[in-house]
Amino acid sequence: MNERVTSGDHIALAKALQAAPAPGNLAADILSRGGIDLEFYSPHLVDLQQPHERDELYVIARGSGTLVVEGARFPFTAGDVLSVPAGADHRFEAFSNDFATWVIFYGPIGGARAAS
Repeated sequence: MNERVTSGDHIALAKALQAAPAPGNLAADILSRGGIDLEFYSPHLVDLQQPHERDELYVIARGSGTLVVEGARFPFTAGDVLSVPAGADHRFEAFSNDFATWVIFYGPIGGARAAS
């Protein structure tokens, strides 16, 4: 996908796997609606992401590995859902070659902690 989906409710995994990130981005933009941004992320060899301004959920589409969040380690496999609070240092490690995940950003800048 070279452009965000703006209508419709079905986004096929096969189509997301073909989506290319915009220049300078690590993940492909898929959908933005109602304060939620959906991206698709499939790092190659190493995860170079930095902490984000909003809370996020990862829905693992395929593969396996370990998510490290502020030093805590969470093994995952396809179908798992992982959460990361805004501003937390995190990265995927020891992930399989086929690893790919949906990324859902939600809530205010600074995350739920900042809103309370």
